Amino acid sequence: MAKKGKRYRAAVELIQQAEGPIGVGQAVDLLKKTATAKFDESVDIDVRLGVDPRHADQMVRGTVALPHGTGKDVRVLVLANEGKQQEARDAGADHVGLDDMADKIQKQGWTDFDVVIATPDVMAVVGRLGRVLGPRGLMPNPKSGTVTMDLASAIAEVKAGKIDFRVDKAGILHTAIGKSSFTAEQLKDNADSFLREILRLRPASSKGTYVRSITISTTMGPGIIMDRNEVLGSLR
Repeated sequence: MAKKGKRYRAAVELIQQAEGPIGVGQAVDLLKKTATAKFDESVDIDVRLGVDPRHADQMVRGTVALPHGTGKDVRVLVLANEGKQQEARDAGADHVGLDDMADKIQKQGWTDFDVVIATPDVMAVVGRLGRVLGPRGLMPNPKSGTVTMDLASAIAEVKAGKIDFRVDKAGILHTAIGKSSFTAEQLKDNADSFLREILRLRPASSKGTYVRSITISTTMGPGIIMDRNEVLGSLR
């Protein structure tokens, strides 16, 4: 294993010196102090849930509009028939098309986009792209608002900071909630919004401890493990 650099070790030491249970507020304060990379790092949150995603009734998936966005320029691909394509372009979609885009994805494995939005009438075409888009979590879904005839609204929401999340096979939710250049207050607001939505989506079939651990980190920094009870208590 590669030896960690001085900055990383200093960040770990600072986190270890923290006193008392670490809630969201203290976690983002620590994160701001340890974000010493020379670029604007992504701030990620990982939530380990007590669910078994192999069972459909325990799949946790949803969307949430982060109040301060993600700080990322979201690249949107819209798949629609010609009659709706100009609407998508006018609304700010980065890539627009149908058969041409589908061919590029299928034949070239092209995935130079962050979100795919499609109209309901082209889902037969979109369905053929599942092998490429599915594993990357890019398949349009009505529940997440990415299958719709109202392309302008869907594009605007995604560009403004609406994120789509889904628990992985290990029962972990992983998403970016901002950048290290965000203020601590902005990061806390985004984290709180994300966590509240996770709590709201608790499956009725989920037994025992639902939220098992919460960790926040920057791209180059160590994970900061929050106190589960402190966080959940502050959200109620």
